[in-house]
Amino acid sequence: MMLVVQQQAVQKVEKLDIAQLAKQHYDRVFRFCSTRVGFHHAGDAAQETFLTAQRNLSKFRGESQPLTWLIGIALNECRRINRNLQRSEPLPDFEDSQSNESQLIDREVLRIALSKLTEEHRDVVVMHEIDGLTYEEIAVVLAIPVGTVKSRLYHAFVNLRKAIYLPEQAASEVN
Repeated sequence: MMLVVQQQAVQKVEKLDIAQLAKQHYDRVFRFCSTRVGFHHAGDAAQETFLTAQRNLSKFRGESQPLTWLIGIALNECRRINRNLQRSEPLPDFEDSQSNESQLIDREVLRIALSKLTEEHRDVVVMHEIDGLTYEEIAVVLAIPVGTVKSRLYHAFVNLRKAIYLPEQAASEVN
């Protein structure tokens, strides 16, 4: 039975076409990249993601969804771009055309609270809450167990609550 499942996965992988992948997933990969490298560099990051995917398409084993695989490549590409630009990952823009002043203030409070998290905590929060990835998808992208994803999310939300509701105290406690 296991052999049949593996053969089906191999057949599914053989049918993958980079043009089809780009058509189906480019927008999602671009949005993912724009939260990490900014809008101006997101196109380059997305393009490099699909070029890397094309070069490594034969290595895709079908153990995850193609989008999850692409997001993992995109994450590495965004980190490379940020290193080359010698900057840390920008915080996501929370854009809404119907913004009013209080919503803008709330967004700024959230942006500041996110900036106080460690990179690994910020990554899981952004992937889960903004990118909409499941625990399992985040685990695949970051190559960590699902339990670690859940733990990081829990601790990140504890620290976010402290940073939002007790900003003075949180500055010294957030780890």
